[in-house]
Amino acid sequence: MNTITDQNHIMLRVGKKQIESQNFATLFFNHALPFKPGQFIMVWIPGMDEKPYTISYHSKENFAITIEAKGLFSTKAISLETGDLIGIRGPFGNGFNIKPDDKVAVVAGGCGMAPLATLMEQLSKSTTFIHGARSKEYILYPERFDIERLFCTDDGSFGYKGFVTDLLEKEITSGKHFDSVYTCGPEIMMYTVFCICEKYDIPCQVSLERYMRCGFGVCGACVCGKQVVCKDGPVFESSTLRAMKDFNAKALLKSGKDVDLSQYFSWRCK
Repeated sequence: MNTITDQNHIMLRVGKKQIESQNFATLFFNHALPFKPGQFIMVWIPGMDEKPYTISYHSKENFAITIEAKGLFSTKAISLETGDLIGIRGPFGNGFNIKPDDKVAVVAGGCGMAPLATLMEQLSKSTTFIHGARSKEYILYPERFDIERLFCTDDGSFGYKGFVTDLLEKEITSGKHFDSVYTCGPEIMMYTVFCICEKYDIPCQVSLERYMRCGFGVCGACVCGKQVVCKDGPVFESSTLRAMKDFNAKALLKSGKDVDLSQYFSWRCK
């Protein structure tokens, strides 16, 4: 049996494991899950902990999550094999506001590609797709999409040497018109994307990451300014970002302590 239910979770067995690179693996589950690109689920590994993950593959019959091995939980998750059991809750949150006929740019950084993957499958082939990472090994799904992609890496090991934000601004200043920009990746990158969009008066949608416990807005662990990321987001539009004082500034640790983002993300990687 692939599906078991307890009081809080749907318990699922890994149907297939797909190694993306030495840093990433994707776990597939044979379970129908209602989902909108940008939403997330809470994933529980019995005996360990529970963490939020986006859906990186989705169909009527199955779904998948893509994991980057960073800390104890993700290292355990990436080691799971076919038949291993996990629990899920959700989906939770608000996804992307998708307008398939709009002329858009999608800007992905590192593992921020995972939340954007299902979005890409609902956009037209004329979408400007900019995908960057620290090096070639961290480029997710390099051959997955039937669409031209502008690649870049910090070290120049694949594609343009530089940042996705450089390429985005070059596309805009070259005369391309965008009705909106979707982005996910490191927060400093997303903040720069947002600032570029503000400069050129382009609506922007950003998928934020914060530490989450409940997943539906009760515990307050994932507040960002006046917003609760799990309930009000994780996708936020420009109108909300303009007033979000903690965007690219602060986040809460598990203890509830308010710290700057460098300390927060250093803790999240343990």
